[in-house]
Amino acid sequence: MGLSGTIPPQLGNLSFLVLLDLSFNLFGGVLPQQLSFLHRLKFISFEANTLSGEIPQWLGLLTKLEYLSLRNNSFTGSIPSSLSNLTNLRVLSFAYNRLSGQIPTAIFNISTLEGISFKGNELSGSLPSDFCSKLPLVQGIYLSRNKLSGEIPSSLSECSQLRYISLSYNSFSGQIPKAIGKLKFLRILHLGRNNLNGVIPSEIGNLHNLDELAIELNQISGTIPLSIFNISSLQLLRLHRNQLSGNLPKEIGNLTKLKRLGLTENKLTGVLPREIGKIYQLNTLKLNTNSFTGFIPLELFNMSNLRILDLLANSLSGSLPTNLDHGLPSLEELYLAENDLSGSIPDSITNCSKLRILELGDNNFTGFVPHFLGNLRMLEFLSMYNNNLRTESTSSELSFITSLANCRSLITLRIANNPLDGIIPASIGNLSISLQEIMAFNCQIKGIIPPEIGNLSNLVKFSLNGNELFGNIPPTVNHLHKLQGLYLSNSNMRGSIPEGLCDLHNLDSLFLSRNKFSGQIPECLENITSLRYLYLDSNMLNLSIPSSMWRLTDLLHLDLSSNFLSGIIPLEIGNLVSATRINLSMNQLSESIPSTVGNLISLTNLYLAHNRLEGSIPESMGSMISLEVVDLSNNNLSGSIPKSLETLKYLVYFNVSFNGLRGEIPNGGPFTNLTMESFKGNEALCGVPRFNVPLCRNASNHGPRMKIAHFALFIISGIVAFISLVSLAFVILIRYRRKDKAANGNDGLLSTVPERISYYELLRSTEHFSETNLLGRGGFGSVYKGVLKDGKFLAVKVFNSLSETASKSFDVECEILRNVRHRNLIKVISSCSNEDFNALVLEYMPNGNLDQWLYSHNYCLDILQRLNLMIDVACALEYLHHGYSTRIVHCDLKPINVLLDEDMVAHVSDFGIAKLMGEGESTMHTITLATMGYIAPEYGLEGLVSTRCDVYSYGVMVMETFTRKRPSDEMFGGDLTLKSWVQSSVNNESSSEVIDANILNTENEQAFEKNVQCASSILELALKCCAESSGDRINMKEALTELQKIKVRYFRRGSI
Repeated sequence: MGLSGTIPPQLGNLSFLVLLDLSFNLFGGVLPQQLSFLHRLKFISFEANTLSGEIPQWLGLLTKLEYLSLRNNSFTGSIPSSLSNLTNLRVLSFAYNRLSGQIPTAIFNISTLEGISFKGNELSGSLPSDFCSKLPLVQGIYLSRNKLSGEIPSSLSECSQLRYISLSYNSFSGQIPKAIGKLKFLRILHLGRNNLNGVIPSEIGNLHNLDELAIELNQISGTIPLSIFNISSLQLLRLHRNQLSGNLPKEIGNLTKLKRLGLTENKLTGVLPREIGKIYQLNTLKLNTNSFTGFIPLELFNMSNLRILDLLANSLSGSLPTNLDHGLPSLEELYLAENDLSGSIPDSITNCSKLRILELGDNNFTGFVPHFLGNLRMLEFLSMYNNNLRTESTSSELSFITSLANCRSLITLRIANNPLDGIIPASIGNLSISLQEIMAFNCQIKGIIPPEIGNLSNLVKFSLNGNELFGNIPPTVNHLHKLQGLYLSNSNMRGSIPEGLCDLHNLDSLFLSRNKFSGQIPECLENITSLRYLYLDSNMLNLSIPSSMWRLTDLLHLDLSSNFLSGIIPLEIGNLVSATRINLSMNQLSESIPSTVGNLISLTNLYLAHNRLEGSIPESMGSMISLEVVDLSNNNLSGSIPKSLETLKYLVYFNVSFNGLRGEIPNGGPFTNLTMESFKGNEALCGVPRFNVPLCRNASNHGPRMKIAHFALFIISGIVAFISLVSLAFVILIRYRRKDKAANGNDGLLSTVPERISYYELLRSTEHFSETNLLGRGGFGSVYKGVLKDGKFLAVKVFNSLSETASKSFDVECEILRNVRHRNLIKVISSCSNEDFNALVLEYMPNGNLDQWLYSHNYCLDILQRLNLMIDVACALEYLHHGYSTRIVHCDLKPINVLLDEDMVAHVSDFGIAKLMGEGESTMHTITLATMGYIAPEYGLEGLVSTRCDVYSYGVMVMETFTRKRPSDEMFGGDLTLKSWVQSSVNNESSSEVIDANILNTENEQAFEKNVQCASSILELALKCCAESSGDRINMKEALTELQKIKVRYFRRGSI
């Protein structure tokens, strides 16, 4: 009804009131105690409001109550034990609040109860062993998404009338009780995402009315009991990500009503039974990542309702049927990659007109790439890599590319590692404007790269490594403004490196190795500040390395080896503080190695061999604490090998052979594992015999004078050490008083956090911040995945130490994240900070971010998942704006900053430009700008920041989530924006035209219409958040309440 304010206490005067229903409003505050006077009440529903505070004890005085629902509010605290006095209660629902503590055991003594729903809270503890002994009438128990633990009580079988059990997403352990098999009326059994072990009890096969069985994401082992396949009523069977073994029996064909079957990521073996083909209603079959062998039964290709067939990562063999299209008219996603399939890809596959994803990579397919792939008009993802496919064309062109121009939704094209042996046609420029990735390395492709490639303006990754191309990089490549990776290594290309590459400001990786490029390295490469990997090795580049190269301070890998570069290595090499690998070997570089290399504390591999370098090895190299490999061989270096190198504890390879070095070879630290090969060709070196060099002349002098000298040196060293320690303590004391607590020491950020993680532990856990562990990059730094010694996963956010803005961002995140606590905010585990290094250690989010789930081909979110994620984000913002002592404005809300944990719960992250509002402050000014497209008008134009700016960004993100269109999409320009596009569709009652088709694809018209109505309601809410004037926008409390109402309205099934 839209009523707001608080619940009037005067209602307590209506002493004859029997029913009180105030659900689906905007009431806030606490429940007035005067309601305790309504002793005749039988029905109370306050669900879907914004009520808060604790659930009052006085509810236990309303002894005639039969129905009590407070779901979808913001109640906190524990469940009052006084509710056990409600001896007439039939329905009790406190779902989706913020309740904590244990469930009072007395609740389970209310023998009249028919439904209990506490799901979506933070309840803990275990269930009493006899919790069903006094619940003879209960039909539904919903306790999912809490923190409950312990074993599932076997007394569950005493709830003899049970229809629905949902205990998923908790921490229950132990085995599934066999007694569950006695619940003959049971229809839904959800036990997923717990810590259950043991086997699936065969007694579950006695549940002949069961519709849904979900035990996924546990540690269940053994075989799937045959009795399961006698439950002919089953519509959903979800057992994925367990440790199940054995065969899939032919009795699976008995499940004729089954619609969804998920057995992925188990240890199942044997052949696939042909009886699966009898399950005519099956629309989703997921068997990937097992060890199935043998042929794919032909019957699987004759299932007219099948939409998703996923057999990826097994050991299946044989060929595909020639009439693939006849039996799969509904097929949308086909995953057959990583098997041993052979034969040709049948042309008939191009008649599966609804196909969006076709994954055939990493098999043994032969023959030709199908001619008419363009018939698959809805195709988004095409992968045929790692096969033995060829192209058939009279003109030697890759003709299938011309056909693919009809696939206007194509995003990914992977055809690498096939002997295609053809020329790229000019028609490549006609491919879908949505195309983001072309992987065609090692394909024996000949000819030039057509200039039409510049038409693919959304291309993100372009790989043609290992082909037989000729000619230059086309100048039109500068049109690919979104390109992040350009891979043209070992492709016989020539000419100069075009300066047009410098216009690619999003370029992360540039691989031009092993070609015939000549001339000078472009000076303008410094414009590509996003560059992390630059490989120009094994070409014919000459002249000196441009000075601008050393201004790429975020560069991780630099390889200029095997060229004809001359000149010196300048002092500015010390600016590359992020670099982990530098290779300048096999050139004509001269003069000395600058001492500034000591600044490169992240560097693991340094190659300077086969140049004309002179002078001594810098003592400062002892500061390069991450070094693992150093090759300085075949130069003209002189002097001694610095003893400081003994401190490099990760050093495993060191080569200074064929130089002019002299003096003693160090024998401590990593030098204890080196051999003579590291030092040969230096005639004046001396040391221990194993290096095959002469003994040093003072090595055997043990006379009395030497002993006296040693003693004197010992005394002097002690005095110096004492003075140094005192001085160091004084300096540390001064700096400690000056520094903010957030940056004091290596890991002292969070006083409330018990874990302390040092810089060296972070190095080890991330494999020296290896690119393979890189999760993402932002404006202020990079995030890496790490694994501690105890196996715990974490995310390490490393801030750019050279950027003052990044340092401020680190301070802001420290200030905010050390104080706030909410289940939908990213959790800080620890921190690591000193003068040269700032990092936050965060909880690892295994499911990536919302942006990935919206736009990557192998991710898909249904409408309920999207709604749940938006509710999660709204909960986080509502807490930041209204639930914390100091109001916090995030300022940069967007899908990439919404991280998803293993349970697909959203966590808001990246508080680098967030603002803390002072007491009484409603707005403040800033010069820091967030991401274009998500910024509120007053923020972008005037720099005015308030909580309403977050509301605006949230509204944009909601629209993006349900339309799958970025605000920066190329379709928007001029007066047309994402907001105006959505507004127009809502006004014209044509929302289905803008809603993402992925969430409208349903099996029947009724479901389609329901999803349209639901998504339309959500888009209307988003528009309220995006009102032009900040004063006209709703706040996050209101937005959260309305979303929860929408969820209850459209997704009531199976809940109370």
